[in-house]
Amino acid sequence: GLRSGDRAAWGGEAAGGGARACSSAPAGDGLEGPARRRSYWRYVRRLVRGAPEPPYPRVCQVGDPALRAVAAPRLVQRLVQVMRRRRCVGLSAPQLGVPLQVLALEFPEALFRACAPGLREARQMEPFPLRVFVNPSLRVLDSRLVTFPEGCESVAGFLACVPRFQAVQISGLDPKGEQVVWQASGWAARIIQHEMDHLQGCLFIDKMDSKTFTNIYWMEVND
Repeated sequence: GLRSGDRAAWGGEAAGGGARACSSAPAGDGLEGPARRRSYWRYVRRLVRGAPEPPYPRVCQVGDPALRAVAAPRLVQRLVQVMRRRRCVGLSAPQLGVPLQVLALEFPEALFRACAPGLREARQMEPFPLRVFVNPSLRVLDSRLVTFPEGCESVAGFLACVPRFQAVQISGLDPKGEQVVWQASGWAARIIQHEMDHLQGCLFIDKMDSKTFTNIYWMEVND
């Protein structure tokens, strides 16, 4: 953004009579402007280290395509698309190879009804609409631990029992940049904690009871 101290760069020379801020590029140059020569050492450094990758230790300047990219809507759209296609109830940006603090959660009526009534009651399941959080934070509301089996699209084909807090609060921004807060308990709280773990580089296998780790196809393998 334009800081107050940046005014000198725009108006300082104009005050002295040399208004260069809006001067044209040298004749013959296109929209890219005059080519900037790279020093030999910068050239060698680029060969050895390769191109820098974000996040950069500097501020991107106009001309960098990243400044014109609409990242969040595309990411959210893909998160929801993959989550629904895989019929899962939560997905995080790192699971799509994007190291950003973004997650999507949804437990639609169809998936809820596909669960046996006894299972719904035991695991405190209730359907909830699509919710997307950007840069979320978690607060524990009820520290009682409840243990149930969990699976994960990133550890496909396996289940294990994982202890989770009974109730939590998740807060963050929605894709429009508005603050959102959700207090959840039971199964919804479990889903939130599972996806929040992904944003910290943690998988359910890091918290599971290892003796309950199960390949869901073990009977088919024996056949």
